[in-house]
Amino acid sequence: MTRLKCIAFVGNSLPRQCGIATFTTDLQQAVAATALPLETTIVALTDPGRQYSYPKVVGFEVQQNRLEDYVRASEFINKGGYDVMSLQHEFGIFGGEAGSHILDLLERVTIPVVTTLHTVLADPEPAQRRVLDRILALSSRVVVMAEKGRSLLLDTYDAPRGKVEVIPHGIPNYPFVGPEAAKASLGFFDKTVILTFGLLSPNKGIEVMIDAMSMVLKSHPGAVYVVLGATHPNLVRDHGESYRYSLQSRVDELGLHDHVVFLDKFVDRPTLLQYIAMCDVYVTPYLNKAQMTSGTLAYSFGLGNAVVSTPYWHAVELLDHGHGLLVPFGDAEATGQTISALLTDEPRRQAMRQRAYADSRHMTWDHVAARYVTLFDRARAAERKQSPLRSTNPTLPALRFNHLEIMSDDTGLIQHAIHDVPDRLHGYCVDDNARALLLASTLASEGRDSIPERMTSAYASFVQHAFNSDTGRFRNFMGYDRRWLEPQGSEDSHGRTLWALGLTARGQRQSSRSHWAAELFERALPGVENFGSPRSWAFALLGLNGYCEVRPEDGFALGLRRILADRLCALLTQVESPDWIWFEEGLAYDNARFCEALILTGRETGQPDYAQTGLRTLDWLMARQTSSAGDFRPVGSTGFGDVRQPPRAFDQQPLEASASIAACLAAWRVTTDTRWRSEANRAFAWFTGSNDLGVSLVDTTTGSCRDGLHPDRPNENRGAESVLSYLLGLLDMQQFDRLALAPSPSRLAVDKPRLTLLPQPKFRGRLVASKFPEPPGPLPQA
Repeated sequence: MTRLKCIAFVGNSLPRQCGIATFTTDLQQAVAATALPLETTIVALTDPGRQYSYPKVVGFEVQQNRLEDYVRASEFINKGGYDVMSLQHEFGIFGGEAGSHILDLLERVTIPVVTTLHTVLADPEPAQRRVLDRILALSSRVVVMAEKGRSLLLDTYDAPRGKVEVIPHGIPNYPFVGPEAAKASLGFFDKTVILTFGLLSPNKGIEVMIDAMSMVLKSHPGAVYVVLGATHPNLVRDHGESYRYSLQSRVDELGLHDHVVFLDKFVDRPTLLQYIAMCDVYVTPYLNKAQMTSGTLAYSFGLGNAVVSTPYWHAVELLDHGHGLLVPFGDAEATGQTISALLTDEPRRQAMRQRAYADSRHMTWDHVAARYVTLFDRARAAERKQSPLRSTNPTLPALRFNHLEIMSDDTGLIQHAIHDVPDRLHGYCVDDNARALLLASTLASEGRDSIPERMTSAYASFVQHAFNSDTGRFRNFMGYDRRWLEPQGSEDSHGRTLWALGLTARGQRQSSRSHWAAELFERALPGVENFGSPRSWAFALLGLNGYCEVRPEDGFALGLRRILADRLCALLTQVESPDWIWFEEGLAYDNARFCEALILTGRETGQPDYAQTGLRTLDWLMARQTSSAGDFRPVGSTGFGDVRQPPRAFDQQPLEASASIAACLAAWRVTTDTRWRSEANRAFAWFTGSNDLGVSLVDTTTGSCRDGLHPDRPNENRGAESVLSYLLGLLDMQQFDRLALAPSPSRLAVDKPRLTLLPQPKFRGRLVASKFPEPPGPLPQA
């Protein structure tokens, strides 16, 4: 016996006039009518500017464009004792870009979700792809109504095979009857009736069938084409009845006013079934090949009509094997000829009707409802993996510095480890010591229990010693014998060190260490002006945002900050395409730092364009850092530098998870959109086991972190970069909670035009803003 007791259906609902509303209501009623003692409720979507007298079964109403309604709907579902949520998804019925508001509901519900996809796009826009990918990740099971939908989900969207099920569109269980009685009842007794029903809109191809009537009338002068259905409410809202008037004008021009009947009404089911029953031929002349589902086609087929249709996906499958006839898109002559031949050949038409009726019995609503209930039961019974996206307040481990202390000595932080034993062979680097200084400074700025001062001093001392006054650059690698292995390090290591210094200057302001950090930052900054590495620009921007807060009189720094941000934006302009919204031709390491740098720079400078660029690219990046199961999947190092290719899955490194968490925190601080907290949860859960291998990378008792994931196993070594990535990520996750308890974070109006800044102080250096109108030279290889 099923354990199901209560089901929540989410979608449009009658009396709203649309196909999704009809489907949701039909499915809810069919499930409620099963022999099982099931309670059902509908959460109904209401389109803008409309009000409906919903029946009692509608327990909650969501205004389409009101984001808070989706959040409240999730609370209604979570508190209502429901076992499963059945979502009806169609692009256009939810608010937000590509219907993204529905994600705010899905991310919060705590019960299994079974999503019925009424459309599956073969070539979606990037925003549509991101939304559908997320829906797939958040759904326990997904239903499509045609095999074509299943193949698209598997091949195009990389959906897990076991998650997708094909259940046909339901139909009423209506007896097989001839058309005569219905014709007499509806006033078409002596007519040959061709019927199309459904909401009118330009993609339905009605004008093609009107043109085809001239040919039909040559052999059947008593034929009449009945167009049953109101104009689509959205079309009426935006354009009035201009489309219907254009069809009527076409009828008049062709002299067909006695042979084309428009019935402008949305009828109830009994009336609709009478109209379907009276037709001799049912026609769906739709113009869109990619139509995945047609309820009108399913109803007419299931009542045993002879059907003529264009070859859109649903029709191709349903009318195969002699169940109907297909005609080319937009071909009025072929449509007219096919219908005329079918009306003339009575035995063929009757055989087609009988075959359709007999083969559609599995589609009746009682059978379809039984399959849905079975699927609901399986979804609920399965041990459902709790996605971190669904938890808005995950329980976070405590910060532990045991392993960091083991990896540190009086020189600084040792780079690598063999398992959890420091590996002296490879010595030290400024990259890791700068990250460690960043961690210590952040803790100090929050008044938290910090790491031992002797460790912080060692990191700062290492950074100080790394600066080469002769070159104005930081060295990077040092042997365990304390000898430098190079006169200067990479541009990226220089930028990363500036980042740590800038935040140390801000985080420990008015202290001796703050002054030290600001002075060293000022000495090391000029070299960045001629750097060509985009990551070095991003790292330097992160440091500049801290430094400029404590040294607002430094005109050189203020000007360079604007120039570096403009360079990154220029990179995006050069590289971006509709499906590649990124700064470089490939994805490499520390990718999310680009986004974080621009978001925070936009916040600090009052420039919404910077923040908007960071948010847009972060949205694109996070969608690509998502596995088909919905887990965070960092860009694999084996794919670094692949030109415009999807990220490779391995090897996965903690650095990417930490960067993504920080960028999401920056996005949340600017927008207050809780979606970014959910994204950060997902990235942090990668550390604790929600990843491709299902293994935890961290030891929460010591604060150590494995170096990453290989395809078949975790990397057991626990080096400095990994432990710092975990600790910085955890610190950022704790920031969400700390800031949420503080006064509301300032929100930059990123959707408004660029703000006008006050005049900046005079430059103290030679920096010229127009020096780099475009990024200098080719993009460096990762």
